[in-house]
Amino acid sequence: MTTAVLTPAALHRCLADETRLMLTLLLCIEPELCVCEMTEALAAPQPRVSRHLAYLRRAGLLRGRRRGAWIYYRLEPTLPEWVSTILEASRDAAPPEVITAHRRLADAGTPSRRQAACHAEPRPALFSSTSGDIA
Repeated sequence: MTTAVLTPAALHRCLADETRLMLTLLLCIEPELCVCEMTEALAAPQPRVSRHLAYLRRAGLLRGRRRGAWIYYRLEPTLPEWVSTILEASRDAAPPEVITAHRRLADAGTPSRRQAACHAEPRPALFSSTSGDIA
């Protein structure tokens, strides 16, 4: 369930920030990514990545799914077609930084291998909740 109606102005505000653009384009390439995978791919601090992911989620562009202490993000599956068209065109014209970030993910192995490495260090749960979508 989205928390906002995504308008053209809101979409362009989301994509105007380089970090948010990179995160969105990575999720156009990969169906779902854990926060730690995106942090590694962008070589960016986790708080910065999480802040931008929260912004994109509140705007209605992403959906999060909690699994234990980890949150996995994907593009909102109910995005209007006009948004999907813009994202596909942006993905096809991806800047070199997105290609480099995606290469970092590929170098880290398959999604299951990346997630196993990410989850190897036990982290305390910040919230007590069950698995499921995050609004």
